[in-house]
Amino acid sequence: MMDGVATDSSSTSSNDKTRRTRRTRMTGAERRQQLLEIGRTLFAAKGFEGTSVEEIAAKAGVSKPVVYEHFGGKEGLYAVVVDREMRCLLDMVTGSLTAGHPRELCEQAAFALLDYIEEYTDGFRILVRDSPIPQSTGSFASLISDIATQVEDILGREFKSRGFDSKLAPLYAQALVGMVALTGQWWLDVRRPKKAEVAAHLVNLAWHGLDGLEQKPRLIGHRKN
Repeated sequence: MMDGVATDSSSTSSNDKTRRTRRTRMTGAERRQQLLEIGRTLFAAKGFEGTSVEEIAAKAGVSKPVVYEHFGGKEGLYAVVVDREMRCLLDMVTGSLTAGHPRELCEQAAFALLDYIEEYTDGFRILVRDSPIPQSTGSFASLISDIATQVEDILGREFKSRGFDSKLAPLYAQALVGMVALTGQWWLDVRRPKKAEVAAHLVNLAWHGLDGLEQKPRLIGHRKN
């Protein structure tokens, strides 16, 4: 008791415990993941040049040296973010190519890219920017080239079965994937028409060419949205 006032030691102990709980430190892996998520959001909104280490650290509630400790600086964080997004998109596209019919394969590839744009919008915004630093997985252009290689094999088999020159498959693969990627960049902002309709029109142009366009293109696969 002090000056007639009793000290509640149990209350003081409880408050101290609460403060310690609030200050519980993240593990290294948790902090790294937090910084990646914050960096991803800021890079998507402001770009590489518009984002600072100070802002990343402030958003994470840490000091600048923590960012340097995990990534060596802004460049290192950006490189990891971009590499992860590239692998995610490539995995989604290559993993989607499961159909037997070539036209449905085109549908699956178109849906995979549009799915990525819809589900990982920040990631796609980062990928389509001109990167100021090299990544281990290359640039967005090289990523599109990797996807085109997957499509090239499909087109090569189809060309052979139809008596066409299979040596032209790489050219058509680049044209098709490039068309979908650029349309995806446009759809990223407008989001109209709906995803399934965009996929149907992309495949319509790819499959029929301008001379054979269907007035109301349809999807032949099981997926409708």
